[in-house]
Amino acid sequence: MEWEVAPGRTVRTVGYNGSVPGPLLRFQEGETVTVDILNETSNLEFVHWHGFEVPIGVDGSEEEHSPGIPPHGQLRYRLTPQPSGCRYVHTHSMAMSDLNRGTFTGQFAFAWIEPKHNPGRYDQEVFLATHEWEPRLTTRHEEDSSPAPVAVPHGPPEVMPPGWEVRYRSFTINGKCLRFGEPVRVKEGQRVLFHFLNASATESVRLALPGHRFQVIALDGNPVPRPALVDLLELGTAERIDAVVTMDSPGVFVLGTPRSDHRGRGMGIVVEYANQKGKPRWAPPPRGSIFDYRVFGENRAVAKPDEVIPLVIEQGAQHAEGFETWTINGKGFDPNDAKRLSKGKRYRLAFDNRTEDVHPLHLHRHSFELTNVYGTPTAGIMKDVVLIKSYQTLEVDVTPLSEGLALFHCHQQFHMDRGFKLLFDVV
Repeated sequence: MEWEVAPGRTVRTVGYNGSVPGPLLRFQEGETVTVDILNETSNLEFVHWHGFEVPIGVDGSEEEHSPGIPPHGQLRYRLTPQPSGCRYVHTHSMAMSDLNRGTFTGQFAFAWIEPKHNPGRYDQEVFLATHEWEPRLTTRHEEDSSPAPVAVPHGPPEVMPPGWEVRYRSFTINGKCLRFGEPVRVKEGQRVLFHFLNASATESVRLALPGHRFQVIALDGNPVPRPALVDLLELGTAERIDAVVTMDSPGVFVLGTPRSDHRGRGMGIVVEYANQKGKPRWAPPPRGSIFDYRVFGENRAVAKPDEVIPLVIEQGAQHAEGFETWTINGKGFDPNDAKRLSKGKRYRLAFDNRTEDVHPLHLHRHSFELTNVYGTPTAGIMKDVVLIKSYQTLEVDVTPLSEGLALFHCHQQFHMDRGFKLLFDVV
């Protein structure tokens, strides 16, 4: 499909049902649905139901041996959407060095699972997904301003650049660059529930709304124990945040990233009060604003795990094309070496990031509880992606209740493609 991100700027991509994001999928918690996937491309595709608790046959992961959708073929899924909250669907195909495949494309869509008992407490609901377009490969230290794409060279690792990075020309929210899409229209006094999704292939994003604060009520679709007001949101790749904003500062504003270079390329959306006109205003969040999971957790002891599983994250040998590779506990991905877990037991995954990169860590078909974030114990925060910062440690507890394979990986597309994943086998 062709998609216009701004007037005169059209990208060619693959999407769902002709739009970016794909259509909002609304489900009722626990009510079984049938979904038909028609693949009109020439590539084998996988559709992953991210954050859903589903059997492996539906999960949409080649590593778990889920069935793929063949080129010009179709596949029928039958699933029972759960748990309630903000989930999403996206391609789970490998991209490798092809920046027109995988999560670089427009293959993503919100999936909202309506809870059986929803008290509401808001006046309007808005779904906003961030994504970047027109990617190109650069060397790690290349200036971001160069517009020219870089060809992937070939040669022995010792003469290759020190790792490739991906940079983007266009940044969007709901598929449109700042000021080129429809604004979010609000009224003074409203409580607006924003659902944010970072649908990037590689990038974390920070967002702020001048003159307003976000009351974070859920992370990755799961209610937090302690809703809290923050000035700044941060989402790693595939993370979701639900936040209520009280509209008490009339005007026209830019909801966007504090990074001026990315905002200048489109990472933002206009929020417009009724009867207010004029140029959208931007102001940075208060100095020192950060986003910290621990604000939303409880200060209490958690159950002792049945087993602690250390997971040390390191860089592996450089690939012949110059791409970085990744290891967990000193090994790259081995599809025949799954770590066995027992159904119903509590496991502590102890992450140790020994790299300078941040990593959005995702576990398929399960949610986990954050139990220690950068040395601080916490409890009650349930997620399916957690962003671990460089040279930090973080612990999460998971109690697997669904049998079969469950893929764990970094949600940064290049990292997953180059070995940053492993399989658990629940029996």
